[in-house]
Amino acid sequence: MRNPVGGHVPVAGGLATTGLAYARELGAETVQVFVANPRGWATPKGNPAQDEKFRAQCAADGVSAWVHAPYLINFGSHTEATVEQSVLSLRHSLRRAREIGARGVVVHTGSATGGRAREVALAQVRERMLPLLDELTHDDDPFLLLESTAGQGSSLCSRTWDFGPYFEALDAHPKLGVCLDTCHIFAAGHDLAAPEGMARTLDLLVDTVGQGRLKLIHANDSKDIAGAHKDRHENIGSGHIGEEPFRALMSHPATEGVPLVIETPGGKEGHAADVARLKKLR
Repeated sequence: MRNPVGGHVPVAGGLATTGLAYARELGAETVQVFVANPRGWATPKGNPAQDEKFRAQCAADGVSAWVHAPYLINFGSHTEATVEQSVLSLRHSLRRAREIGARGVVVHTGSATGGRAREVALAQVRERMLPLLDELTHDDDPFLLLESTAGQGSSLCSRTWDFGPYFEALDAHPKLGVCLDTCHIFAAGHDLAAPEGMARTLDLLVDTVGQGRLKLIHANDSKDIAGAHKDRHENIGSGHIGEEPFRALMSHPATEGVPLVIETPGGKEGHAADVARLKKLR
């Protein structure tokens, strides 16, 4: 399928039991999950029976799975405790992703805190993140997918070209990829709603990181205008991006075979409507 469409699903009560039941109600062809509290540092073991069931069911249904790492992770932090916790947390998400058969782990690219220069923060990203990438030696290990931010504060990566220095810092590791969030990239200043805006942005991304690095798309409309640096997701077609750019997204060469995951408001009804809308546009 050119672009499987799905959503981020809740997993409290069991990855397979809760998560996949919710996915089926959405008509999801791909799913994204948390394997830890997204707003904490805990690294829970997981339930082997649920892991196995989740893996088997995803395989049987032809549904790809993705893991979103916790939000607190910041490899650019000037606080050593935060960086140490970030390493443990991301290593945990990568290990759990392999256990559940997920194809990739999405991590936010973080920011240079404490008034430090980007170069200093990126040198630290290299020192602490590259060893984690080097640990991905099995065929079934997930990709590590960098997700840029909406450009708030001292963000290390918000525009397409910011992925360049980030990839350089990590030696363009073969297990490194990109998760493009349409709301974030729009908020950062790429006007996807302008004529040819989506195609131009995807071209810039490919020019920066090369072909085949875009592995996942977070398909979210935006409550705010382009360049607002605000990360506020809206339902597909109801925000400032609008429906047409998503149609353009799904016909661009760079997105061939790349799944779309929605992270939009509105609960189950809103999610099901967005999945249906994207399938229609596809």
